[in-house]
Amino acid sequence: MTTPTTDTIAPSCSVSGLRVVLGRHGPDVVDDITFDVAAGEILALVGESGSGKTTIATALLAHTRRGARIDAGTVVLDGRELLGAPPGEARRRRGSEVAYVPQDPAASLNPVMRIGRQIHEVLDVHHAGTPAERDARVREVLAEVALPDDDEFLRRYPHQLSGGQLQRVAIAMAFTLRPRVLVLDEPTTGLDVTTQAHVLATVRDLCARHAVAAVYVTHDLAVVAEFAHRVAVMYAGRIVELGPRERVFEAPAHPYTRALLAAVPSVTEPRVLRGIPGSTPSPGRRPSGCRFHDRCVFAEPECGGREPELLTIDPAAGTDGVLARCRRADHVRAEPLEFTVAAPAGTGVRPEPVLTVRGLTASYGSRPILHGIDLEIGRNECVAVVGQSGSGKSALSRSIGGLHQEWRGTVAFQGEPVPPGARRRSREMRKAIQYVFQNPYLALNPRMTVGRIIRRPLELFGLAHGAAATRRVHELLGQVMLSPAVHDLRPDRLSGGERQRVAIARALACEPELLICDEVTSALDVSVQASIVALLEELRASRGLSMLFVTHNLALVRSLATRVAVLADGRIVEEGQTADVLDRPQAAYTRQLLQDTPGRSDEPVGEGA
Repeated sequence: MTTPTTDTIAPSCSVSGLRVVLGRHGPDVVDDITFDVAAGEILALVGESGSGKTTIATALLAHTRRGARIDAGTVVLDGRELLGAPPGEARRRRGSEVAYVPQDPAASLNPVMRIGRQIHEVLDVHHAGTPAERDARVREVLAEVALPDDDEFLRRYPHQLSGGQLQRVAIAMAFTLRPRVLVLDEPTTGLDVTTQAHVLATVRDLCARHAVAAVYVTHDLAVVAEFAHRVAVMYAGRIVELGPRERVFEAPAHPYTRALLAAVPSVTEPRVLRGIPGSTPSPGRRPSGCRFHDRCVFAEPECGGREPELLTIDPAAGTDGVLARCRRADHVRAEPLEFTVAAPAGTGVRPEPVLTVRGLTASYGSRPILHGIDLEIGRNECVAVVGQSGSGKSALSRSIGGLHQEWRGTVAFQGEPVPPGARRRSREMRKAIQYVFQNPYLALNPRMTVGRIIRRPLELFGLAHGAAATRRVHELLGQVMLSPAVHDLRPDRLSGGERQRVAIARALACEPELLICDEVTSALDVSVQASIVALLEELRASRGLSMLFVTHNLALVRSLATRVAVLADGRIVEEGQTADVLDRPQAAYTRQLLQDTPGRSDEPVGEGA
């Protein structure tokens, strides 16, 4: 990938001294944020949940979440300042100069408005061109994102499209007015690897073709390694490292960057994933001095004194230099980044089955989804189910979990027949089989506090009451790396990753024997993901917990699963020990999934290779 030469091209987006605070005189959410993005360049904002990535992304549109306000700084787009513009002018410039692609397109699109009408509305609001020119532009932008531009597609509603198609529609809407700056907020979260590869290739091509500067918010460092030109690493509201992607990833100068990279799974080897101890401090609770020093393995007593500035580590490198906010940056950079390879999961000896599925056929109304699925999950075993969106992964997990009733076949748990619906199952079976949902925004009751959400199953199943229940809730919060301070908060005060950790804690409160995880790590940053994987592995070893792990993250499968089943069009096309399937795939479909996985060699994945 060619990096634009930022020393000869005026930046399309220039941010200086940006500060966003809570309330009138509250603590800062982000502060001292300064960076430039050149035309055609992609800058990735990475960091744990709560680091301030999305706050910066929305500030680029002169917008903040409820309860926050922009207190200082400038955002200059194509030579014109945005933050000081009158509200009417700021609204006009959104969409035309700076556009936004949301994390969840299904939630951002109007469910009762046809796709063509929604794209057309962007042009109508900005009075762009004649009616005929607007009609032509709608079809043109759909073709640019590799979607059909015929009348039949334009008449579809959002629910009639796949997740990948919805995200492409959101990208099309963002590019409709050919903005100079594009803000992408986790645009591929929840997408399978093949769809993700296509969506990112579309964005990269459009940015290069139309000289658009892009700010890409993500927690997926494997994607960043292949997609972004430069990286800004965020921690506790500060940029702690900034520089070209290759230089930052090959020799990180800040301990936090180094810790994030150590938590990234690899599809080529089963790494021991290391989460970062502790949690990201919330605004108002951040430590003095370096904000990372209380979690840093390189910390010295002086690190708790004055906060370090963001300084150039190698001034001779010019625009290719790296900036880091660390007084020991040279020492950190000199330490080689090493990964520990874990012993292969599984011994080849099949354990006693806890769950047995035979001839499972499922449908949605008259449309068949699954066709004759045979699957076993042994005690103390993690079986991963992978495949593209629409392959039937969630239909399988929901059928086993009692959330989908339109199925035939046999499902047995510890030898006992499992009825199709959860309400028809015994209290003991409902407690023993727990489900963690993919979408944390829909999985939690918005009217209940975090403490009440986790406490409810403890009381429902008679596991704890009163003070004992409160202590257990705090233990569970700690296990999923959440501070006890979130106990009294409602879900709308949490980030997506924090909400997912609450959902996992709620499931673990029931002390299940079979945990069904439906894409549970797609909203988590790499550090929390590593800690959750370590927690699940510990529970599997200490309590004999069995897991059905539905995911599109093949690198994570390598580190967690003992066996993997590959699902395509409602059928298992390949199944076996994890190392066998990922190293020597037999099915062409499996080889394509591996080829599309970030972090893998560009060499084709051959049969039996």
